[in-house]
Amino acid sequence: MADPVPGSAGREERILVVAAVIRDPASPTGRVLVGLRPAGKRHGGRWEFPGGKVEPGESVAGAMERELMEELGVRVRQVGAVLHEAADPGSPYLIRFLQVEVEGTPRALEHDEVRFVSREEARALPLAPADRGMVESMRPSGRVPDR
Repeated sequence: MADPVPGSAGREERILVVAAVIRDPASPTGRVLVGLRPAGKRHGGRWEFPGGKVEPGESVAGAMERELMEELGVRVRQVGAVLHEAADPGSPYLIRFLQVEVEGTPRALEHDEVRFVSREEARALPLAPADRGMVESMRPSGRVPDR
């Protein structure tokens, strides 16, 4: 089980999950990468920002590096600012969305599909609940908020 989120004492224990907001380097309008979760998994058939649980003793950056290599086959160049944070309804997960730069072309290794989408395209997709909040926090131009 992952370490509890710092500052969560006295409340239901939360498990920290990291999610990568990866901008399309070829897009001046701020398209971001999303992946379609496989059927049979929590939120199966819904789109999400790639990532996963922070394992015990693992740093946020370490978890991001491991998860993005497993899910997309890319190397993390830089883990940037926290852009959004949301609880996953009906679960102990607290999802922390971070701006991430990667090296390589993302591939769908654990998702049914991955693609770069604009804010408007993302809003039209069936998104996992916590991921919808991240999309709504994006500027209308598609740019992710700077923090």
